[in-house]
Amino acid sequence: MPTVVKCPTCQADVIWSEQSPNRPFCSKRCQLIDLGEWSFENNKISTAITSNTQMDAQDQQDMLEDIEAMLAKSEDSFFKE
Repeated sequence: MPTVVKCPTCQADVIWSEQSPNRPFCSKRCQLIDLGEWSFENNKISTAITSNTQMDAQDQQDMLEDIEAMLAKSEDSFFKE
């Protein structure tokens, strides 16, 4: 028996298979409505920021330096100044 899920936009039943190319949405319309909600920031993924997940200024600087070093090693001229 195929798995059936609810469309996140309209709550219609959607069969979870290749027959439903817009899954988990029931249609392209519902998929675009959902995308619009995200683009207007009506939907968002948020978590509480705790002291364990906050980076101090030194950690941020170290991370930026690591990224710059990786980009400098890149063969792609796009990353070269």
